[in-house]
Amino acid sequence: MSGKSFAVIGLGQFGMTLAKELANADYDVLAIDDKDENIQEIADTVTYAVRADVREPGILKSLGVQNVDVAIIAVAENMEASITATMQVKDLGVPLVLAKAMNSLHGRILEKIGADQVIYPERSMGIRVARNFTASGFEDVFELSTEFSMAEFRIPGEWVGKSLSEIRLREQHHINLVAVKHGDSVNVNLNPAEKLEAGCILVAVGKNEDLNKFRKPL
Repeated sequence: MSGKSFAVIGLGQFGMTLAKELANADYDVLAIDDKDENIQEIADTVTYAVRADVREPGILKSLGVQNVDVAIIAVAENMEASITATMQVKDLGVPLVLAKAMNSLHGRILEKIGADQVIYPERSMGIRVARNFTASGFEDVFELSTEFSMAEFRIPGEWVGKSLSEIRLREQHHINLVAVKHGDSVNVNLNPAEKLEAGCILVAVGKNEDLNKFRKPL
């Protein structure tokens, strides 16, 4: 793993999905929302989940958001909370701040107050679907940030019958295998000595530049 840690602020459908995917990929995730039911839903999945109103001065600092590598502001429906949270995390010096916008005007405001990247989920989903069709070799792609993604791809023929320790995926290809799928079965407790079977789907996390090498046959 890259060792990156994330704060996801706002657990609507977009924030909830993103936080769960990051946590399932074994990243440290701090999830923040002002609704108890959302915190209860995700508490057992992420590293730390807390109920808080991000409009409260100093609240994000008290929760340790300054210690994460990436902050994702997903409270777009409440523009006041969106802007306040973005300003707070920028003031705390978080290296990468991504903020969800409802529209272009909202996005321009977020850029002006320092968001490193503005996210338009509906637009991004359209791009993701298009990429999935054009990315031969990938069964699915989920962008974690501008630099890292999670991708599913069919096992290359030359890997069939070999173990993870023999393939040395991390050492030779700089990506981390997080799961192996056989039909509807998903194995996340990987045994380095277990032989990989023909037809299985590998789920890996890594830098986009490294994962892109798997879009074409090895």
